[in-house]
Amino acid sequence: MAGADGLTASRGHQRPPEAGDLDAVDQLQPGRGAAPVVRGARVARLRHAVATSAGGIVIRFEDGAPQLVVGRRRRERDGVTWTLPKGTPHTAETTEETALREVAEETGLTVRIVRRFESIEYTFVQGGARIHKTVHYFLMLPTGGDLAHHDHEFDEVRWIRFDEAPTLLTFETERALVARAALAAGDASFTATTVEIGPGEA
Repeated sequence: MAGADGLTASRGHQRPPEAGDLDAVDQLQPGRGAAPVVRGARVARLRHAVATSAGGIVIRFEDGAPQLVVGRRRRERDGVTWTLPKGTPHTAETTEETALREVAEETGLTVRIVRRFESIEYTFVQGGARIHKTVHYFLMLPTGGDLAHHDHEFDEVRWIRFDEAPTLLTFETERALVARAALAAGDASFTATTVEIGPGEA
């Protein structure tokens, strides 16, 4: 998908949001039209760059039903968005270390990785550069912490049921990712590693 400001989704997906990554707005609001073509205008050649980030789908089971953690932020261009926790690596961090740290910071939870899941790739334009970005996701379980201790990246963090994600999550790429994670969460090999968590915990 290409928007008026050069935003382009890779592999046929809409672009997901980035939690503080590069301060870029990652997707146009639905219904926003393309800018008019300016004929004869000179088009600047864009530099090409790559970027990466990592995050997690944190899953718990309450009364046998899987839930995941999502966060809300207010962005000047997109308004309110609901997204998965993720962020950019620090120097010398592994992808796993980045995912664990970013999820802990943005949700207030301590978590452990169950397994590597999937990645999302997309392209956007910022600061005269066309940036190809890859976001790596992991399936995670909470081990402690409190959602009330999340950092400033989100205005609100909450647990939701997987069947709420299609109507709450803002971006199609994340909705599709969570739908596949719901299938993984229902797999016996995954549920064997989980612990039932009551409403007052984590």
